[in-house]
Amino acid sequence: MASFSPLVAILNQKKLTGYNYVDWKKNLDIVLIAEKHKYVLSQPFPNFPSLNAPLEEKQRYDRWQKSNEMTKCYILASISNVLQHQMQDVELALDIMLSLKEMFGE
Repeated sequence: MASFSPLVAILNQKKLTGYNYVDWKKNLDIVLIAEKHKYVLSQPFPNFPSLNAPLEEKQRYDRWQKSNEMTKCYILASISNVLQHQMQDVELALDIMLSLKEMFGE
């Protein structure tokens, strides 16, 4: 039987349902910091590297894309089914967070 990560347990404790936005965001921040993905919520989306771009630029782009996808997964897994349905097609984790903040933020 597979065991869940303690980080997933943190997110499962307080799924976002609306009025618990502040507590939910604190827990999400803990997970994103621990997993080193939080930067995608503050750094701009990188341009797609050209074919002759340096390897470092391509790797930076790939890392950002992976972190964005992981952040989206953590967010979607930790919100209600109704919110998941509304946000599932949003491409950037930052855009999901901005929408949720508009709906439930202080």
